[in-house]
Formats: sequence, C-alpha cells, structure tokens
Amino acid sequence: MDEQLFFKRLNNLFTSKEIFDFLSSLGVMSDTMASGALWRISEVEVNDSGLKNPGVLEHEVFRALCFQFEFESSKLSNTGLLNALQALIKLRIDPQSTLMASLLSESEKRLGQGQLTAENLFALGESLLELEGPSCATLDQIVSHMQEKDIEKWSPMEIVMAYKILQVTVREGKQYQNLLNRLNSVTLPVVSQLSPNFASVILNSLVVLCQTQAVALVTALCKHSVKHVPHFTDYELVNVLEAFLYFGHREQIFTESLETHVPKSILTMHPQTVCKVMQYCCKKTILSKPIFDAVAEGFISHADRLTTDQIAEYIIPFGTLNYLPPSASSLFRKLETVLHTRLSHFQPHTLLNLLHSCVLIQRYPLNFLPKIFSPYFLQKLQAEPPGLNRVATSQLTQLFLTVTLECPCYEGPKLLPKYQVKACPEPHSSRDVHLLKRVKTGLLYLLKKRIYFASDVSTPYFYAVDIEIKLDEEGFVLPVAQCEEVHKRIALCVDGQNRFCANSHNLLGEEAIKQRHLQLLGYEVVQIPFFEIESIENCRKMAAYLHKKIFPHTYG
Repeated sequence: MDEQLFFKRLNNLFTSKEIFDFLSSLGVMSDTMASGALWRISEVEVNDSGLKNPGVLEHEVFRALCFQFEFESSKLSNTGLLNALQALIKLRIDPQSTLMASLLSESEKRLGQGQLTAENLFALGESLLELEGPSCATLDQIVSHMQEKDIEKWSPMEIVMAYKILQVTVREGKQYQNLLNRLNSVTLPVVSQLSPNFASVILNSLVVLCQTQAVALVTALCKHSVKHVPHFTDYELVNVLEAFLYFGHREQIFTESLETHVPKSILTMHPQTVCKVMQYCCKKTILSKPIFDAVAEGFISHADRLTTDQIAEYIIPFGTLNYLPPSASSLFRKLETVLHTRLSHFQPHTLLNLLHSCVLIQRYPLNFLPKIFSPYFLQKLQAEPPGLNRVATSQLTQLFLTVTLECPCYEGPKLLPKYQVKACPEPHSSRDVHLLKRVKTGLLYLLKKRIYFASDVSTPYFYAVDIEIKLDEEGFVLPVAQCEEVHKRIALCVDGQNRFCANSHNLLGEEAIKQRHLQLLGYEVVQIPFFEIESIENCRKMAAYLHKKIFPHTYG
C-alpha cells in the first residue's frame, strides 16, 4: 500500500483492535509504516494514567512487529528505528528488554558514525531523556553533533527539542554558548509561529541556561506569550511567569490578559499556578484587583485542599501590597479556621511571614500570637534556616508593636526584649534620594535655616523618619537639637514611587503600617507623595506646597 494512503487510513482508526485488523490485512509494510503503526497504538492505548490495556502487548500482531524491530534493527531506516523507539517508550516497554537494548544499541552506533540527521538527533535525544534522564552520557554526544548541523534550516519543533536537550546537558550554557547564540538568533524570526507549548518550553530553557544576554529573544517571547495566556496549560503558564520574573520583564498587556484569564479559571486552576501568579504580582508590586479578588474567592472555596506553603503564598501578597478584597471578612474568617485546625503543620518561618502580612492590613491574629511569642516557637524559628535573622526579628518586633499600639485588649505573652530590634531594616532602595533632596531644598527655603529640620531620624520606636520637625506649645519651629519644650513632632514621609504599588497611589503594606504606627506613637504624620510634587518646577513653589502641607493653619 502507498505510504500516504496507509497513514491516512491508520489515523482514522481509534482502537487497537481496528489497528491490528488493518495491519493483518496488509501483505507487506515498510519499516516507516510499521513504526507509525506502533506510534498509533501508543496514542490510542496510553493516557495520563499509563497503559489502558496491557493485553495489547501480548497480541500476535504487536509481537510480530516487535520481532521485526528487534532482529532486523540494522536494516531499519533512521526514521523507522527512532520512531519505533519513541513509540515503545510511550507503551512502557521494559527498558532492559532485548528489544529496547537492540534499538538503543543500533541508534547509538549510528550516532557515533555520524549517520543521523538533525531530526533523528532530536528524536534520539527525546528518547534518551525519557529513558535515562539528564544524566545520560550520550546526550553530550548528541549536542556535539548538533553543532555540526545547519541550524538555520531547523523547524520550530527541532528548535524546541534542541533547547530541551541543551537545558539538561549544558546547565549554565558556558560550554556551548556559541551554539546557544546561534540557536537564539535562529529562534528570534520564528517566535510568531510558536505554539503556546513551544513558547513556554523555550522560555523555561532560557531561564535554566541563564541566557540573560538574549534580550531581543526574551522580549519577543514575552510579548508573544500575551496572546497565549488563555491557552497555556497550568504548567506552561508557570514556566512563562518564572521567565517574566527571572528576566525582570514587565508587560502591561500581559497583566491585563492575566486579569481576564485568572478570574474565569480560578476554580479549576492548579493551586501552584495560582501561587505563581500571586508571586508574580507581589514581586512586580502589581496590585491587580481582578486577580486578587478572584484569588480571595478561590481561597475561601479551596483552602482546605491547599498545603501550608500554598496558604501562605495565597495570603501574603494581600499584606505586602496593602489590599483588602471585598470578601475580606470571609477570607480572614476562613484563614482563621484553617489556622486553628492546622497551626502545628506550618513551618515556623512560613507561619511568621503569614501572620506578619496580616497585621500590615490591620487583620490581627490575636489567638495565635501567644504561640508566636512563646520561647518554644522562637527556639524552633532559630533552628530552622535562615534562623532568627534581621528579617525575622524585625517581623517579630513589628507584631509586638502592633498588638501594643493597635490591640490594647491583648493580654497574652509579650515578646521578650532580647528578641526585639531597635531599628527597622529599611531597604536603601525604598528611599527616593532625589525626591528627598528636592523636599529638603524646599524646606530650607521655607524655614530659612537647616537647624530646623533633621533627615533620616532614628526614633526610639523601631522606625526611621524621613524628615522630622519639632514644634513648641505655640506652634513655633524648634531647632532639632533641642529636647526641652517639645510639644509636637512632625514626621514627613517622603514617599517615592517605590513605596507604592506599580502604577498606583496605593501604599505598600510596610509603609502603611509604619505611618499608622508613627501616628499612634504621637507623631503628626505628613505624607509627601511623589505624585503631588513631581510636577513642581522650582524651589519657591516647593516651599509653598510644603507650607500648605505642614502648616495649613498659617498658609496664606
């Protein structure tokens, strides 16, 4: 039978019985047709759970096919040999069997003799990855042969296979960086032709191979991914999000696509995918209300099925980005129920991060603080890496400050002084030096002398103040060095863009709690946000703005 007609009829058969009957009716088959028949049997008989009917392997037609491949492997075409190998792997044939050993031996012999085309190399590479994993020594030999091929003629599928093989053999890509550079260049023009799966695989490989220099390719793939968001599988979407995070890429239209996709899919989306979406939003400080509202609803429905790490990854971004969804009361009621039943299952640092994120948005875990402040828990915290580092002790101190200032009804154990830190570790990047300089110049114009305000002031209460001004009882400004007759302290919070969520006027959780606590500690907090002063042109206008903001009663 003509091969084209054979494959047309074969692909219209949907049970192994139909395939065996069809094969029995034929007199002679080429090895390509025989391997195609094996592949079709694997397609109809194998699902996610494995082989549906193991009896298929005992059928006389199947055994006859295998006999031909085992004892005539040296006479097979490259395509017939490698297609048969892939089909038998999919059918879970014992890798130690004489059949598999014969096919593998013949494949490796032809590889050594340089007889395999690029397409053959990738088919063999895929089979070896499936059988032996990344440690297979022959994969390095395949990569060496890949370098000799004309990669400009490779199809998108061959390009994807090349990345997959390089990903597991090259690690950081230094050994074969020239080959990777060629592959990256060849991939760029065909990005628009890539399927969702191919785009996801290549992005994942670029991350694993640390291809930070392939900026044009990464940018093109990230932009191409936008239209595929509704079509990615959960696993593929995780790969794409990891690439966006690793390469520091941000695409507004990608976020908008997620905002459409996540609310529709939240109840069927794998929890790990939801966690990766939240991690993406959190790291990029993207406060997407459609996504966060959907995740809150998903948590209320599915919290009992989540692992403790997933619970934390769902909830922590709400605190970090300082957002309470419309379903906040149900969300935190559900969280409290889960904590009551599974508190002992949480790793110490995970639990501390989770409860700390809650107080950032004024949700107070009073029932669980006695455990957090107990010596036993603190010892566990110290024993688990990274131990009681600066971040952990700062979170403990902030929890303690919160219950002291915001929850006077709390009568449980307090945090022992030896675990409290005196100063909040404020990242240097959170302070906008240029903005602070402009405000200080305006203040100098307003107050005439530098002695009347101080910058970067460490308070006795954990927080640092950007600018502090002291007033006496009559409202006159005092020199900052003066400690007597101070009636009021004004804390100016000069908030640059990095203290807000991206493209938003919503303060991040850490800054919101700081300003709230400074107020409760007796400061008059005056916020100077970047969006109010970025358009102020000169020093005189800045002074007028500050006068109105700090001393509204005397302005004008």
